[in-house]
Amino acid sequence: MGLDNLSGAGGRKRKKRVGRGPASGTGGTAGRGHKGQLSRSGAKVRPWFEGGQMPLQRRLPKRGFTNIWRRPYSVVHAGDLERFEANAVVDPVALVEAGLLKRVSDRVKVLADGELDKPLVVRAQAFSAAARAKIEKAGGQAEVIEPVRIRSKAPAAGEEG
Repeated sequence: MGLDNLSGAGGRKRKKRVGRGPASGTGGTAGRGHKGQLSRSGAKVRPWFEGGQMPLQRRLPKRGFTNIWRRPYSVVHAGDLERFEANAVVDPVALVEAGLLKRVSDRVKVLADGELDKPLVVRAQAFSAAARAKIEKAGGQAEVIEPVRIRSKAPAAGEEG
């Protein structure tokens, strides 16, 4: 006998068996009340259904829109760059290897959070003004690069790519 197989006194509560006669205390209506939709077998009500009242998602106004040209950026903070060796070139490939970026094709924006004391050559698609200042103050360079373009399909015959 060990601590892993002790059973606590009163540790397991018996399941309530409903609809088993008046003496059980849960006979008759079996805790469902009298009549109505929820007393019936197989009764379900959609969670957002409000009984015919105008539902919340229709009472509230529509707001905003989805910008189809939105280009999301993965954020890397200046403090995260401290893990690289001094004078190293930090590009998306290096960021993926360091676990700071999921895919090489992600757009990278460097922000100024954290401290940076090493000179680094940082190559990314975007920099905040404060991040650029921090990198250059540490003796490094902030270089803007073009995003990696991933082709959605194979190039057509006679097409470059």
